[in-house]
Amino acid sequence: MTSYVDSPSPGAGRRAPRADLQTDSPRLSLNGQWKFRLSPTAEGTDDPFEDWDTIRVPSHWVLEGHGEPWYTNTAYPFPLDPPHVPDENPTGDYRLRFDLPPHWPDTASVLRFQGVDSCARVWLNGTELGHSKGSRLPFEFEVTGLLLPRGNVLAVRVHRWSSGSYLEDQDMWWLPGIFRDVELLARPAGCVDDVFVHTGFADGTGTVRVDADRPGVVEIPSLSLRFDTGVSVSVDGVEPWSAESPRLYRGTLVAGGERVELAIGFRTVSIVDGRLFVNGRPILMRGVNRHEHDPHRGRSLDVETMRRDVLLMKRHNINAVRTSHYPPHPEFLRLCDEYGLWVVDECDIETHGFAYSGWEGNPPADPAWRDALVDRAQRMVERDKNHPSVIIWSLGNESGAGDAFGDIERWIRQRDPSRPIHYERDRSYRHSDFHSVMYPSLPELTEIGLREEPAPDGVSPGSPDDVRRRSLPHLLCEYGHAMGNGPGSLADYQRILESHERFCGAFIWEWIDHGLWGHDADGVPYLRHGGDLDQKPNGERFCLDGLLFADRTPSPGLVEYAKVIEPVVVDVRPSDITLRNRYDVIDLAHLRLLWTVADDGIAVASGELATPSVAARATAVLPVPPAALAVPPGTGERWLTVRAVLAADTPWAPAGHEVAWGQGMLAVFKPPAPSRSSTNVARFDPTTGRLTGFGDLAITGPWLDVWRAPIENDHGHGGLNDLARSWRAVGMDRFLHRTDEVSTLDDGTVVVRVHCGPATQTLALKAEFRWTPVDDRSVHLRVTVEPVGIWENTPIGNHTVTLPRLGLRFGLPATVETAEWFGPGPHESYVDSQTAARVGRHRASVDALQTPYPVPQENGNHVDTRWLRLYGGGRPRLRVTGDPHFAFTVRRWTTEDLDRAAHPQDLRPSDTVWLNIDHLQQGLGSASCGPALPDRYRIPVKPYEFGLTLSRG
Repeated sequence: MTSYVDSPSPGAGRRAPRADLQTDSPRLSLNGQWKFRLSPTAEGTDDPFEDWDTIRVPSHWVLEGHGEPWYTNTAYPFPLDPPHVPDENPTGDYRLRFDLPPHWPDTASVLRFQGVDSCARVWLNGTELGHSKGSRLPFEFEVTGLLLPRGNVLAVRVHRWSSGSYLEDQDMWWLPGIFRDVELLARPAGCVDDVFVHTGFADGTGTVRVDADRPGVVEIPSLSLRFDTGVSVSVDGVEPWSAESPRLYRGTLVAGGERVELAIGFRTVSIVDGRLFVNGRPILMRGVNRHEHDPHRGRSLDVETMRRDVLLMKRHNINAVRTSHYPPHPEFLRLCDEYGLWVVDECDIETHGFAYSGWEGNPPADPAWRDALVDRAQRMVERDKNHPSVIIWSLGNESGAGDAFGDIERWIRQRDPSRPIHYERDRSYRHSDFHSVMYPSLPELTEIGLREEPAPDGVSPGSPDDVRRRSLPHLLCEYGHAMGNGPGSLADYQRILESHERFCGAFIWEWIDHGLWGHDADGVPYLRHGGDLDQKPNGERFCLDGLLFADRTPSPGLVEYAKVIEPVVVDVRPSDITLRNRYDVIDLAHLRLLWTVADDGIAVASGELATPSVAARATAVLPVPPAALAVPPGTGERWLTVRAVLAADTPWAPAGHEVAWGQGMLAVFKPPAPSRSSTNVARFDPTTGRLTGFGDLAITGPWLDVWRAPIENDHGHGGLNDLARSWRAVGMDRFLHRTDEVSTLDDGTVVVRVHCGPATQTLALKAEFRWTPVDDRSVHLRVTVEPVGIWENTPIGNHTVTLPRLGLRFGLPATVETAEWFGPGPHESYVDSQTAARVGRHRASVDALQTPYPVPQENGNHVDTRWLRLYGGGRPRLRVTGDPHFAFTVRRWTTEDLDRAAHPQDLRPSDTVWLNIDHLQQGLGSASCGPALPDRYRIPVKPYEFGLTLSRG
């Protein structure tokens, strides 16, 4: 093995790390088409240069037709033998021939790589410049005197595995290559090499000092300021920078004939009495963890994709990003400065796979790795120190404990005392300014908020470490695991986070699914996960856990999160409207308040409320508009909806963009009772008691239904909270049905008694269906359900289960194509994920009602539906009315088809549309990597009774 590859050394020959500066000096992008050769080992091969392929830079070679990507969550894809890596080490050799522009200065030049995974060795014109590790961090070489006017040859050897890979076990695809920009920078004589902008803000006054390694002059035209480097200046009346009001003052630093652009944000970060403050105000970060990912290009993102991420976050009320688990491309931080996002900038360190050795040999606890670990922190801090959006440094993720974190902490505090430090995994928290955990249950989070959490393992209650930890603010660095359908309970978490001053922020795991486009055996494109490739070990579909689908389509989980964290709470009651401003800094002057009154989802009046002056974190109460109360009586439910929308265009959204909304019921107008009829519009099979027709509509069923295609959270994680396994073990997925009795009463009521249960077990459900004619178009169905047999501590397997769902399944003709309903919508909703569902009248095609999760699972449910009308052939065919409410799904495949499918393309429309009308369905939770589903969102096995009315058209 080549010695530098498996040495813990971070690199050699590199320049000292420094800020990523934007200047007017010439720069030459070396992105483009390079020559490329892939070898199976680190030593490379001797193929003739003219036989090499061509590859795009930046990119990952495994996404450009050379080898395959590899996904693991925690397991290293090579033997755990630090710092060594296998001889089977795919190695890419890159070559680029380039000419200098005609007027390239005859002064110093620097070659910069923004990111290479995992280890790069570099030559220019035959001279070796050095090597570097730290995949998501920049490195530079001095190339003065080596450049030629024409015919320069830049060669880079990149190794897939290196000692650095032990520090990059970050729950992501292993994607080698030159994946960020490569550029050549001209450095004029006397220019500055590094700049550090120090700012502060207090009591309406800003302070600024610009330090540089050479003297220069700073100008900020909008403030009429001109001052020398190294001089502190106070400025009255400046606007501070915040995520809500990201005021940047553009300036320049001139030295040695070079002009350096400055984007100055005045702000001070502090921790006082166990709370996080920015500019003297407490803040609550409503955030996400963001890996860099694109389904075509992996972690090689262009600026427009980064901008799209920032705009999507802002438009969904997200105000903070944790850069999990490495510093992002520097352009992303510039966008956060510009548009306004709080940033927790995380070091490129994770050693999670050492859990497989019981943490023996963990690099942070081994002095041999000290330089490599500190180097990564230095390169992050030096590059990103001038970004006002970066308010917290994070030392890394899930890397256990070790003395190296003390070394990193001390270096950061000496270099930049203006920002606090976060690290979650060292339970002593000696190197962190925050108490931090991942995936607590709701009761555990409440304990934390009260500062009553138990002492961690290894920390004695009442010890100095225990006392200090309780004094720290809490940063919930990961929660709400967004894998598949979910996460649930977000509103419950947010209520706790807002109820205790200790909390300063929380970050959903995570922003985007890590699916990669590929093709199946039939050539159908689909989003692949780790289990779709042939490598072992792999993390299978654990990479599909984002609020965005991999193509950046928002999932229902993101829609729910946006509502849960909306910056204005609008509480509508018949008597008044309460506005609670959840912004930390700004008032509500930038918003308009629009109201609508609707009867059964049809608007009957609308108008605008005067926006009151409501300071940050304050509340105002408004009267219900008189015009809303003056509307004559109508039909059905009358709802008042109030929407807070942007009053003017902003950089991140146009005027009219909805920021928040609330609604409340004003009245219910009961329709006249229908005349009774003894004529039953429904037709029944005399043997099974199931429907054979309803008017002129062919219909089958109902079957008592308890099964849902398990969602990812139903499978739990690591063997814990695996509800789906218990459900299958007792046969919930294979209920058989027996009709015990079919009878008709004198008033035309049809009574059907059935017994439903799985093979092998005694557990079962007895149900009675009582069909009573209402009029010549409608029939009312009353269902009673009673459990029988052994449901607790089953003799085989000792299982005690709850029900996935409880409801009815009907089969309808394939011509049924559209659903219209009154109730929450338009997005799917579940008992623990319905905050974003707006009561109204909604309409969608059957196909549009399916949520295309990359791994098929239960989806498309709609809770608390009042009525549902199904259309086929352009006319209404069936109406279902709740008694009072129900949930429904409608799809072109059975639940069993959905359960069997591994990918969306496995689902084939059948000749039947399947309608589920549910009394209850279990909640979603986040047990795929988190706590068990709370009991209140489960369905206990007990007697139930529910009803509904079926009507023609």
